[in-house]
Amino acid sequence: MFTTVQIIGPSMEPAMQTGEYWVVWCTKSLRRGQVVLLRHPQRPELLIVKRLMFSPEPGWWWVEGDNPHSSDDSRLFGSVAAGTIVGRVTFRYYPLRRRM
Repeated sequence: MFTTVQIIGPSMEPAMQTGEYWVVWCTKSLRRGQVVLLRHPQRPELLIVKRLMFSPEPGWWWVEGDNPHSSDDSRLFGSVAAGTIVGRVTFRYYPLRRRM
């Protein structure tokens, strides 16, 4: 099963940019370094995109945006429960080519 997400904001730059659309594979099989879509731990109605950095304990993940100067992530809210993760962001489908 999969879903899609539109990137809004600079927290994952340069890997992902505002206005891009990405496919999210809904899986619980995750590993360090992957980019995931998850529910914000303090605002569950808000979906965010972050990179899995490490798992401090089973069932928990430390997540960070690629742009540390503009990212609301585990550096502010701590580790997140694995159950908040919707799935792994796999590939960009729009735009087909990135603007230079």
